[in-house]
Amino acid sequence: MPEVEGLAQFLRERAVGRAITGVEVGAISALKTFSPAPTELAGATVTDVVRHGKWLDLATGGEAAGDPHLVFHLAKAGWLRWYDAVPTSMLRPGKSPIALRVRLDDGAGFDLTEAGTRKRLAVHIVERPEDVPAIATLGVEPAALTLEALQELLAAKNQQVKGLLRAQSVIAGIGNAYSDEILHAARTSPFALTKTFDEQDAARLLTAIHEVLASAVEQAAGRPAAELKDSKRRSMKVHGRTGAACPVCGDTVREVSFADSSLQYCPTCQTEGKILADRRMSKLLR
Repeated sequence: MPEVEGLAQFLRERAVGRAITGVEVGAISALKTFSPAPTELAGATVTDVVRHGKWLDLATGGEAAGDPHLVFHLAKAGWLRWYDAVPTSMLRPGKSPIALRVRLDDGAGFDLTEAGTRKRLAVHIVERPEDVPAIATLGVEPAALTLEALQELLAAKNQQVKGLLRAQSVIAGIGNAYSDEILHAARTSPFALTKTFDEQDAARLLTAIHEVLASAVEQAAGRPAAELKDSKRRSMKVHGRTGAACPVCGDTVREVSFADSSLQYCPTCQTEGKILADRRMSKLLR
């Protein structure tokens, strides 16, 4: 979420007030809607850039019928490449990692790109952002989360706290990386069950949510789009740092599988020195 907020600020400064002169689709699989068509954005003026959880929303107005919104989710391997002068050559579908190209009336613009073979980048052109089901079902924004609200979420279902923090329909925008960082800051095991949290535990978790994300948003603010991902990696204390020393206590950062990915944690800071069992290895040993 902090990097997406950084992108929203970056685009707001450069695209708001500019007219869209063209939209080219490089990967038809990324386009999840068929009406309005991408060509219908031509002539529309970007009026705002808004973040919804991890989604970015370019609101438009002007000649385009219905004032459509260009809404996109970059997923794990996607990113936005900004140009002060967009290449003049037209996109050739399927010939590059570029999923979508947007041209603006001052010659600038951007590409949405996605690396790797698992294509999850999603682009929607809709009349309202709430027409995207994943946006309509988003949970509370972390900055708006109160202690009372968090306690209600923790008590609603007995699950591992890592899963609660990742669930976009519960808390919008945290995701895998920042849930690792939040749990490390809160000195909490990712596998701790939510119904075991007392008021003190919940307060410590809430403080970590607010402080970790506020710090990351501040760090992302004002950075060019090209620098945001590297800045994020450098700021991580445990996520993506398997085998490195924990910057707080010096213990070795460990990794364990979780759902469809993996998580990183510090045993000394979070699990009283206990090494969490990796279910991937358990399956292999059966």
